[in-house]
Amino acid sequence: MLKFEKLETRIRELVEIRMVALLPGRTIERAIIQQLANAMHTNIVEKSGTKTAPNIYTLVAPPSETEIWQDARLLDALRETLETVGREADLEFAATPTISVAADASLAAKQVHIIASHKVENIGPTNAIVHEAARETDENKIPENAFLIIDGRKVFPLNGLVINIGRRLENHLAIDDPRVSRQHAQLRAIKGRYVVFDLNSTGGTFINGQRTSQSILYPGDVISLAGVSLVFGQDNPPPRLDLKDTGPLASEPTDRPTAILKTHSDVRKRKK
Repeated sequence: MLKFEKLETRIRELVEIRMVALLPGRTIERAIIQQLANAMHTNIVEKSGTKTAPNIYTLVAPPSETEIWQDARLLDALRETLETVGREADLEFAATPTISVAADASLAAKQVHIIASHKVENIGPTNAIVHEAARETDENKIPENAFLIIDGRKVFPLNGLVINIGRRLENHLAIDDPRVSRQHAQLRAIKGRYVVFDLNSTGGTFINGQRTSQSILYPGDVISLAGVSLVFGQDNPPPRLDLKDTGPLASEPTDRPTAILKTHSDVRKRKK
């Protein structure tokens, strides 16, 4: 297997070649190449003599710079580079590598983080909580292949209609961090998508740097629970629907189209 230094050098060579071919005049800072190489190298898993490289990559950047990174040609060039380097290093991929872009308002200008993970590694069970009326219907359908990335390398599969997150062990996802409330947030499957709800937590729940009480999640979104970050991902997500049943947040504009669900009580209040 390639050593880290050689891995970084090879990634930089291939990226430069592809940038010239696809995006003349475009360059990528060396620090980002180092992060990409480090994310790949440190998350290689060896089992039964087979070395498997991470196949899920999330590039987290300030909101003002996410549009730059969302260029399909750029992401394809990075993805193809990872595949090539993986083959040359005799690494396996559990699935074709994917790269998504997420915004984080807490990052400084030009500051970029790259998170790598595998599909799909279970962190381990926590004590389940029984929910009334928690059954799958056409209205409440569990999104396919959804997961949360924790600590940049652990993947927690989302396979329930309701997922409780907090510091208590009774939560489906227990996070042992004093900043996280005992019952901090909840994910609910609604109309084939996960929606995050803040449970009146002390530190608040944020999506891509914007505080929210409830918000639809899209692949690449960074959820911050009082400073503890989780990345929401979904392999082969369904096409993004128009937001005819939702409305934008009234304050604190963001570069990301964020939506909140409207309840029947909200509609009645507006009519009065």
